[in-house]
Amino acid sequence: MKIAFIGLGNMGGGMAANLVKAGHKVNAFDLSAEALARAQENGCATFTSVRDAVDGVDAVVSMLPNGSIVDSVFAADVLGHAPKGAILLDCSTIDVDTARKVTADAVAGGYDMVDAPVSGGIAAANGGTLTFMVGGTDTAFARAEPILSAMGKAVIHAGGSGAGQAAKICNNMLLGASMIATCETFAMAEKLGLDLQTFYDISSKASGQNWSMTSYCPVPGVGPTSPADNEYQGGFATALMLKDLKLAMEAAQSVNADVPMGTRAAELYAQFDAAGKGGMDFSAIIQSLKN
Repeated sequence: MKIAFIGLGNMGGGMAANLVKAGHKVNAFDLSAEALARAQENGCATFTSVRDAVDGVDAVVSMLPNGSIVDSVFAADVLGHAPKGAILLDCSTIDVDTARKVTADAVAGGYDMVDAPVSGGIAAANGGTLTFMVGGTDTAFARAEPILSAMGKAVIHAGGSGAGQAAKICNNMLLGASMIATCETFAMAEKLGLDLQTFYDISSKASGQNWSMTSYCPVPGVGPTSPADNEYQGGFATALMLKDLKLAMEAAQSVNADVPMGTRAAELYAQFDAAGKGGMDFSAIIQSLKN
């Protein structure tokens, strides 16, 4: 297939490269000349306008910073410019209402479209092991699945339009809260005099076991290799976790959902971000909890 890929940041660059590895022809666009140069090194054809990139393609994949940009790019440069038979896939993490609006606009223009946000972080984007949570019709999902499978290990149909975004923000609210609980537990264990490797060996096999502990341990030298072993660089930035938690708070308010743990997680990550830690991996919040 010929696929246009819009947005070649930390996640999008690796995703576009994996589409090339899967045998697709990729037309890549980004505002960054550096990102375009990397895409070209990875086998993509590069373009300096979205309209040129989507011309004549079979599919359009986007990975953009927020809902406003997604809406603007699709309205101005994708809808009516990509062929009507192209399948549209937005893999950005945005609010549910905007995801539904963009899809409705696409459908009105004669396109199939899905919202397909991801879980897994930079390493999974580069390694092709992302999990995609997909919202859209059965027909749109069937068309999108082979493309998403080239970039991930799991592609799950969450429901209708917007369901992918709903699943993503619920998942990441749980992740944010469970990481804080894991961090404060290790901080308390250390102050109680426990050896942290020993505590990990116990809790990872007991009822406290969770993903933040056993797959992404926030303590250097404990558990599988994680950003903690690289001074909390790489992985999933605190600023991005805060973005997702803000989306979760907005969604919770819109449906009158009671989310006290999610609310507190958002407050703590906002404080950590305000302290200049937004570029560090979100597990680095253990530093503030230890203090």
